[in-house]
Amino acid sequence: MTIHKEGGVTISLTAVLVSLLNLANFSYLFPISVVAAWMVFVITVAFFLFIVSFFRMPNRTLTINDSAIVAPADGKVVVIEEVQPDEYYTEKRIQISVFMSPANVHVNRLPIAGNIVYNKYHPGKFLVAWHPKSSTDNERWSVVIENSKGSILCKQIAGALARRICNYSTVGQNFNQCDEYGFIKFGSRVDLLLPVGAKIHTKIDDVVKGGVTILASW
Repeated sequence: MTIHKEGGVTISLTAVLVSLLNLANFSYLFPISVVAAWMVFVITVAFFLFIVSFFRMPNRTLTINDSAIVAPADGKVVVIEEVQPDEYYTEKRIQISVFMSPANVHVNRLPIAGNIVYNKYHPGKFLVAWHPKSSTDNERWSVVIENSKGSILCKQIAGALARRICNYSTVGQNFNQCDEYGFIKFGSRVDLLLPVGAKIHTKIDDVVKGGVTILASW
């Protein structure tokens, strides 16, 4: 397991804060109450470990299959429905949405190999990620990846806690299947817009792994 590059500053600042809190804790609270001082120590260290775990990148065997559409992120499938897209496509598509809690791995991976043909950032609100309007009203970043089988729109959506979407793709760039293309901090959601003819292999409430679980196939 490694730590994601986006975690460097956050982890460093958290380490400094926890160190200062515990310096004060053992200097002033410990003489008054040993139990209270140790409780503060345990809570602050647990918080630090949680922050570190949020930026973890576990080692895993990625699914590479030209016919497969792979999960873009770890989390739970919360939406599978036919929708009328609000951007790029004019025809109806199948939307699959994966909700990421703060405890999930937050690396975002591309579900297929191909070229980036569309890349657009949308400022917006910070509704909870499972809210029905989060796909259209929240801050989000849309990317369309295309290959010989078709194209898929991948939408990174900020949530109530997620205040920063990182996207590493540009139009014209070529990616392999399951390559990392982004990261969202602290709870969020990723939508995929698939062709209506795609065969769906997942269902609502399924827990999926980014780069591993096959959501659908061409």
